[in-house]
Amino acid sequence: MTTMSDASTQRVVVTGASGLIGTALCAALTAAGHPVTKMVRRSPGPGEAQWNPSAGTIDATALEGTWAVVHLAGEGIADAKWTDEQKAKVLDSRVKGTTLIAGALAGLTKKPSVFASGSAIGFYGDRGGETITEDSSAGTGFLADVVKAWEASATAAVDAGIRTVFLRTGIVLSTKGGALKAQLLPFKLGLGGRFGSGQQFLPWISIDDEVRAIVHCLHTESLRGPVNLTAPKPVTNAAFTKSLGGALHRPTLIPTPLFPVKLMFGAQMVKEMLLGGADVRPTALLASGFTFSQPELGAALADVLAAKK
Repeated sequence: MTTMSDASTQRVVVTGASGLIGTALCAALTAAGHPVTKMVRRSPGPGEAQWNPSAGTIDATALEGTWAVVHLAGEGIADAKWTDEQKAKVLDSRVKGTTLIAGALAGLTKKPSVFASGSAIGFYGDRGGETITEDSSAGTGFLADVVKAWEASATAAVDAGIRTVFLRTGIVLSTKGGALKAQLLPFKLGLGGRFGSGQQFLPWISIDDEVRAIVHCLHTESLRGPVNLTAPKPVTNAAFTKSLGGALHRPTLIPTPLFPVKLMFGAQMVKEMLLGGADVRPTALLASGFTFSQPELGAALADVLAAKK
């Protein structure tokens, strides 16, 4: 276990620090005594350094001698309709950013002990009821192709001998962003319902356990390669719908009409993100000794909703 005095010498560089996960992670690292440097695209302020993945520029001096680098930056997967242009943004933001930072890390004189690079369970594609672990093969579809390219972009860091962890994150439960925030209003209005048959799996993780799992990956030297960041008890979309409706004391009897959702986000996004799923298990995390603070969906939803995390 890292002590406060140890933590004070373990500086962490974070990209995507202003995002949902990045904000919570930086707060947790700071509270634990870790100095944090945030990589930003604008002119940097105190505790910040500049990079620009589109231009291929990065302040490598900010990376020199750091203990860990957590790379979370990337265009939001569901921020806009999946037009060809938007899909290119999603892919390019991940490939260019990861290639840039991995290459910079590989060229350092004093390399970090660990590089934790953002990833997603989209790697596995739509797998029905198949139990998925880190040893499972890649799936098919746009999301799977993006994640495969995203992880491959870190090759320079891996080849340089830096312990590299791919944070294959599931649906993060938080009222401040992501899928749960988007669902709150319709559910509160009594309009929440399952998507399609509701039998597709929805691997989830609370924002608290997401952050704790990332910190665990930084400190656990046995972890490298893909690590599934999902709760140990994934549920189906129907079960999630029922649990969220119960937590909000609202009915969830009518399935969500798909036509308006397809108009808003595109048929491909609906097919891959809402109607597809996989029974993803956090095998590597559990084997490394990680203990979930919120392994049950009902309790996790109650906690997140009550604390507005």
